[in-house]
Amino acid sequence: MSTPLTTRIAEEHAHASRALAPAGALAARRRTALSALTAQGLPSSRDENWKYANLRPLERLKFTPAPGSAPPAAADLPAAIPGFARYVFVDGAFAPALSAPLGATSAVITPLAAAADAPGAAAVPFSRAASADEGFALLNEAFATDGVDIRVAGQPAQGAHLELVFVARAESQEGASYPRVELRLDKGTQLTLIERHVSAGAGASFVNSAVQVALGRGATLNHYRLQELAPRVIAFDTLSAVLAEQARYRLFGIATGAQSSRSTLAVQHAGERADLTLAVLALGDRQQVLDTYARVEHTAPRAHTEQIFRGISAGRARVAFNGKIIVAPGAQGTDSHQSLRGLLAGPEAEIDVRPQLEIRTDEVRCSHGATAGKLDANMLFYLLSRGLEPEVAQRLLKWAFLEDVVAGIAVPELRRAVEQRLALQVPEVEPHTEAI
Repeated sequence: MSTPLTTRIAEEHAHASRALAPAGALAARRRTALSALTAQGLPSSRDENWKYANLRPLERLKFTPAPGSAPPAAADLPAAIPGFARYVFVDGAFAPALSAPLGATSAVITPLAAAADAPGAAAVPFSRAASADEGFALLNEAFATDGVDIRVAGQPAQGAHLELVFVARAESQEGASYPRVELRLDKGTQLTLIERHVSAGAGASFVNSAVQVALGRGATLNHYRLQELAPRVIAFDTLSAVLAEQARYRLFGIATGAQSSRSTLAVQHAGERADLTLAVLALGDRQQVLDTYARVEHTAPRAHTEQIFRGISAGRARVAFNGKIIVAPGAQGTDSHQSLRGLLAGPEAEIDVRPQLEIRTDEVRCSHGATAGKLDANMLFYLLSRGLEPEVAQRLLKWAFLEDVVAGIAVPELRRAVEQRLALQVPEVEPHTEAI
């Protein structure tokens, strides 16, 4: 399905072919991705799952990778988390001078540029057909010049601890930033992964990231994703994950930055008794657009999904979460729960929460609930009647609302950093709430 946009993407890809290493296994993956992208096309606002996203900036963005530039100072990066090996990427390219690997870890971490022609480099980490909503992942694979391949095989008692910091530095007219992560956990292994997306300065960058996750039988992944980009950034990200039998995935997403961001999450329960907790928090202000689409597919029996969303929208911002759970034939014993809640903090703000269930088998337990509105006037009155000042009472209610997600962060230093950032950005809200 060739369109003017995909035609321009193909032309930019051809012009950048020399910088994109035209030979080797990685080049074959690029050609396959570009061919699929040209045939499939990128999503548009006419697509049901993209109606809340802001796709207008695509018409003026440059898709070729940003040229190399001087890395930012280490002092400009977020504070490191003690006990975590840190790997920093600037506009998608590995920056060893800013990285701090640990001396001993069970994880094998390889920059993709260095591993492009290593054995198995041409293989996707897991086999799952990409949906039409994952077109931006194809764009990433077609253009990304670097990224990180993570393989966890050996298993110390405490598991591995990694932090990835992706820094956007280039302006969108200079080129795009393509962070890329390919992650595989072998049978019975554990990993705690912090993935941070930040900006160096206040530039109007274009960031398009892609993460692929494959969890082996009984593997456990605690994954914290923080989107803290500058206010003028346009950001798209796609995460795809496949869970084998008895695998456990704890995925936390915190979105507070960017002018416009869209996160597409696709998780498949491929093994019996796989377990997913998906918790997303989004704070929008001014004219921000923060959109998340989460698709969880149960294809194996007796798997479990817990899906939580908390969002606050202020100013003229739009905050949206579309959560879809699919229970395929043969996935008996599926247990899934959705709790989607949003707060409006201004008369021109917008919150869109949409739970969806698609059940194609019997013997399942699936529930969902969604609310969007303002603070509960009864709860506010109760606190005021106990002598609290209005500002204090509102702040307590807002923190209680957000803590449904923040309290699940099991790394104390990271939780404190998230709470400090939220404290600076949580807007004032008015009482009253409505259920939908």
